[in-house]
Amino acid sequence: MNRIGFIVSSLLVVLALLSSMLFVVDQRQFGVVYSLGEIKDVIKEPGLHFKLPPPLQNVTYIDKRLLTLDTPDSEPMLTAEKQRVVIDWFVRWRITDPLQYIRNVGLDEQAGAIQLNRVVRNAFQEEINRRTVRELLSTKRDQLMNDVKREVLEVVKGSKPWGIDVIDVRITRADYVEAITESVYRRMEAERKRVANELRSTGAAEGERIRADAERQREVAIANAYRDAQKTKGEGDAQAAAIYAEAFGRDPQFAQFHRSLEAYKQSFNKKSDVVVVDPQGSDFFRAFRGSGGSAAPAEPRKK
Repeated sequence: MNRIGFIVSSLLVVLALLSSMLFVVDQRQFGVVYSLGEIKDVIKEPGLHFKLPPPLQNVTYIDKRLLTLDTPDSEPMLTAEKQRVVIDWFVRWRITDPLQYIRNVGLDEQAGAIQLNRVVRNAFQEEINRRTVRELLSTKRDQLMNDVKREVLEVVKGSKPWGIDVIDVRITRADYVEAITESVYRRMEAERKRVANELRSTGAAEGERIRADAERQREVAIANAYRDAQKTKGEGDAQAAAIYAEAFGRDPQFAQFHRSLEAYKQSFNKKSDVVVVDPQGSDFFRAFRGSGGSAAPAEPRKK
């Protein structure tokens, strides 16, 4: 029984010793092997690896993926015009040489992020001091980011390389400080209102001009139409008079009869009209009596 217990205990000790000597490096990490506090080896390939048991050797891991550093604060910076602006930025970076990184920067990613933040901020401050607000916002924004990236790379790859690579530097926001932003918004609002009022005044004046021109054209069109109508009416009346004159000249008796009918039509056009006349002695009803004559019928007197 004691022998079995001894065997089991020995196996457990061996398994514990083996587990302390084996370690796995993930494809997303570097494995750094320390021997009594000094770097013994850097494992860059993923897989199962061996080392001496603690405390002779131990392992730490460093991320090899692409890391992102966002601006941790929003302290204002001065432009070339002495305007106070606030910018937000981010940096994409990765660790490429763990040995140099540990010796010159720190033991983990946080140490590199702290030092990289300081370098990037100083580079932004230097570049923004050389540029105006207009250049920062539009015309030279891309150039500014490229210059910042170049300056940061000069630092991290200098006489004491950090063992990192800076992939990209970008500005996400650029704005005035809060105290200035409100006044800028008020000026922008006043300017937009001025432009809007100017456009309204111009539009109103143009509208009045168009309405006046349309009214003038309308009056001219009505006058021309009335003139043409009167001219046409006059020509028609002249032609009608000529036709009547020619017809009446051919037959005077028919002309007298026609005038009598027109006189009757004008005299009896209303039911309320009363005509006092002597049918036997008056020439007015000669057409009714069937007798002809050269004299025109006399107009009756209405009451």
